[in-house]
Amino acid sequence: MSAPFELPAEDRRSSPRTGYTRAHWEAVADGLLTSAWRWSTPGCALLDLPGRPSRSGVRSDGLEGYARTFLAAAFRIAGSGGDDPHGLLERYAGGLAAGTRTPGRDDTESWPLILGHEAQGQPMVESASVALGLRLTAPWLWRRLDPGVQDRAEEWLRGSLRHTPAPNNWYLFPYTVAGFLESVGRGDAGTAAARQRALELLEGWYRGDGWYADGDGRAFDHYNGWALHLYPVLDAHLAGDAEALAHHGARLRTHLAGLALMFGGDGAPLHFGRSLTYRFAASAAVSLGAVTGHTPLTPGASRRIASGSLRHFLDRGALTADGLLSLGWYGPHEASLQCYSGPASPYWASKAFTALLAPADHAFWTATEDPAPVEESDHVLALPAPGLLVQATRSDGVVRLHNHGSDHVRPHEGESAADDDPHYGRQAYSTRTGPTAPGNVADNHLSVETGGRRSVRRRIHPLGAGHGDGWGWAASWHRPVFAGGPPMVPGLRVESVTVVRGRHELRAHRVVGAPKGSRVTHTGWATGPEESLTSALRGLHGWDGPEADPVRAPQGTAWTRWAQVPRLTGACGGTSVHVALACLTADADTAPLPEAVDEVRVTGGAVEAVWADGARTRITFEPVEVRHTER
Repeated sequence: MSAPFELPAEDRRSSPRTGYTRAHWEAVADGLLTSAWRWSTPGCALLDLPGRPSRSGVRSDGLEGYARTFLAAAFRIAGSGGDDPHGLLERYAGGLAAGTRTPGRDDTESWPLILGHEAQGQPMVESASVALGLRLTAPWLWRRLDPGVQDRAEEWLRGSLRHTPAPNNWYLFPYTVAGFLESVGRGDAGTAAARQRALELLEGWYRGDGWYADGDGRAFDHYNGWALHLYPVLDAHLAGDAEALAHHGARLRTHLAGLALMFGGDGAPLHFGRSLTYRFAASAAVSLGAVTGHTPLTPGASRRIASGSLRHFLDRGALTADGLLSLGWYGPHEASLQCYSGPASPYWASKAFTALLAPADHAFWTATEDPAPVEESDHVLALPAPGLLVQATRSDGVVRLHNHGSDHVRPHEGESAADDDPHYGRQAYSTRTGPTAPGNVADNHLSVETGGRRSVRRRIHPLGAGHGDGWGWAASWHRPVFAGGPPMVPGLRVESVTVVRGRHELRAHRVVGAPKGSRVTHTGWATGPEESLTSALRGLHGWDGPEADPVRAPQGTAWTRWAQVPRLTGACGGTSVHVALACLTADADTAPLPEAVDEVRVTGGAVEAVWADGARTRITFEPVEVRHTER
């Protein structure tokens, strides 16, 4: 499917892999903005896009439409030195004036006040996009505004400095507002305090390997790229603060060494974590690294990843017939959304247009596209700090992420909440599959069943990760959580280890403290009948048999309307060990799983697997240790 607006002809000489150039990015930005502005209110303060409202209400959703499209327009205009071929700045200036007026009896356009996160604080989120848009376009918009409008805009924005953000990346919203105010000579003790507070928290959230937790827990996801790295690095870049840019840029460089592996050969980012309807915003950090020079990637590889991600969604129905970004992944998909998602939420995808801050003569645009990492060779990368293991195979372009560390459970929540979070609780994610919906069988999941209740995985405790030449491992433990009664079974614990090699995944679990008569189930990847994918799962030890049964997931995934999941079942009680071999591949000539491993031996707290080619993997559970030797 092509975009519902005109794009330039492909340039396969400069961009042999995507065909996209800077002109394509400008055309996409222009097309998205033109389509969205058809839904503006008369005073231009709100863009009331069609669709179900968010929990924050219609007025807040309209502000979201203004703010998030303004971000795309600002990158587009700032990157072209102020060129505004569609007269967008006049519209955004008018909207700023109308939105910040004191509400009157007949008012229909003034913006909601910025309050704390516990008081439906979505306007605080949007204040950052408004502030960043004003900062990027200051020479052509802010400096030409009537002083009264400037004062009203400042007063509205300062609401973000006076109220409490959510305890996560939200602290970077007042940080961004403060950065803008200081950049136009309106800084004071309040702006300095907001910036210092955010930076101190950011330091506490940094876990290493280029990854921040999104708050005090262990939530690691795309917010790293489109928020936790983007705001401080872009702020330092715009301010010309060499010291801050060196500090934050070094972490961005480290982050990109891993993030670059998380885009498939078809351009797709990993379907992992929340807010996935932001889609190609996942490439924002890649472009920012190229713009600021803090990246391990060549300019050609950076552009290939960014353009590949943009094109991936445009080619697969992310836009409606009206040229609007739908609420979903490709087309509309309710299970990919959160309760805060509204009609304009997808326009945080605007962050991808950070790429346009690179001028036309920048190497990001002039270099010939290089292959993305997954197109060059197989990769296995362990990230011990977030507890993630990346497995990428060149032959089919599929990237898989094995999750042994990200759970999105806040420290004060404990482990007792018994709801299943498909975006964080699954053991594996990929660039070609999505998690099944709540209420359907959970993919890539180990569950303990006891007393008629089935467990979910909530808080994840990492136990280590590592990699060698062509192989890697990651491990974690969790306490199974149950609904419909006491949430925890005293002493019950599951230890899990994933070892990857080529396209294969050796999955070993030790269940400790299970009541007598309990059962354990384990599932593989969810795929649909119309997909050119093979999902296989084979029992090697501790199951009723080696063959997995297919289980239906009628609500499908973000890729397919209907899916099925392979599932193994077995008995457990006391302490038991369960070993399986899984595989997800798009290669048509994949060898059957029974031919991959010759033998598995389980003795005490150790598992030893002998691969068909003579390689050996040994896993011990207490303490966790993984050794692998090639033939």
